[in-house]
Amino acid sequence: MKSKKKIAIFDIDGTIFRKNLHFELLDQLVWMKVFKREVRDELIRVYGKWLNNEGTYDAYRVKLVKLYEENINGCDQEEIIKASKRVAEFNAKRIYILAKRLLEKLRKDHVMVAISGSPIEIVKEYAEIFDFDAYFGSVYEIDKNKIYTGNTIFEPTKDKGAVVKQFVAENDISLVSSFGIGDTESDAKFLELVDEPLAFNPDANLKKIAEKQCWKIAVEKKDVIYEIYPNKKIK
Repeated sequence: MKSKKKIAIFDIDGTIFRKNLHFELLDQLVWMKVFKREVRDELIRVYGKWLNNEGTYDAYRVKLVKLYEENINGCDQEEIIKASKRVAEFNAKRIYILAKRLLEKLRKDHVMVAISGSPIEIVKEYAEIFDFDAYFGSVYEIDKNKIYTGNTIFEPTKDKGAVVKQFVAENDISLVSSFGIGDTESDAKFLELVDEPLAFNPDANLKKIAEKQCWKIAVEKKDVIYEIYPNKKIK
């Protein structure tokens, strides 16, 4: 990592992975009977409302985090790690074509950093498959017996920009010729720091920001990638 001077920052869910690691982890924990079946049923209910245009994606995301926080309390860390390994391995090839190309190209001369709101256990397993140099995910507190307390002690989605700033400062890395890719508004905080920001399959809020800031936008539909280059900033 020390020999690489440039940095590339990737969101994971909806950017590399076609789905959501946090959802897949919760689902796996239900099948392993670590979480109750009712937990998944409640999440599917909210997810279904979004699919049916009766609710918002943000409401689904908030519910996912809340259900996980509520049910992680009292669980053994070993079980979460076991579930994370299964999910990461099973979904390793389910990535976007553009993400695959960028990962192969940039890892040659960039410090590769992944930032996700998903739990650190699943982020770690997933990021290591793709040879990331560093990774950040939500950290849930454990006691001396490695049992989760239900408290959250670190959430990178609150300010992904701050996470990047601290990382580059601690590792003496320049943001010159840096690259960043994300799909939601929370990614804007680090996209605004890099020289080459890319809004990929952006949600409505990130799309507005990208158009205003004149960032490159890419949309992948099936096996076709469409690129948009806003030619002027929107006031």
